[in-house]
Amino acid sequence: MFRDSNAFSGFSVNDVRKAKQFYGQILGLEVSEVPDMEDLLELHLGGGAKVLIYPKPDHKPATFTILNFPVDDVDKAVDVLSQRGVRFEHYEGDIKTDKKGISRGNGSPTIAWFKDPAGNILSVLEED
Repeated sequence: MFRDSNAFSGFSVNDVRKAKQFYGQILGLEVSEVPDMEDLLELHLGGGAKVLIYPKPDHKPATFTILNFPVDDVDKAVDVLSQRGVRFEHYEGDIKTDKKGISRGNGSPTIAWFKDPAGNILSVLEED
C-alpha cells in the first residue's frame, strides 16, 4: 500500500521565521514556503526528500535526533557550522564528546549534535 508513496516527515518549531533563517542561511538547505498553507515550510533534502516544518504554539523540542546530516568530515562540518554561530552539544557518560562536541569511537559513527532555534536536536555524522 505505501511502497510507492512519497512519504515525508515533519517536526514542529515555535518560530517559523527563525527556522527558515536557520535551515536556509545557517545550514544552507533549500527551504520553501508551502503554497496556500500559512506558516508551513518544506526542507528540500538530497535525493528529493522533503521534510515539513510547522508551527506549534505549545512546541516542546524533540528529545531525540530529528535529522542526521551525513558528511565526509565531521571535524570540518563542526568548524564551518561553529563559525556560523552553531553551538554543539557536549555529553558525558555513555556517549562522551570532546571539546568540539564530537563523539568518537563510542560504538557509533563519529557524530556531533546541535540544536535548531526551537531546541530540536540535529546531527552531522561521518559515513564509512
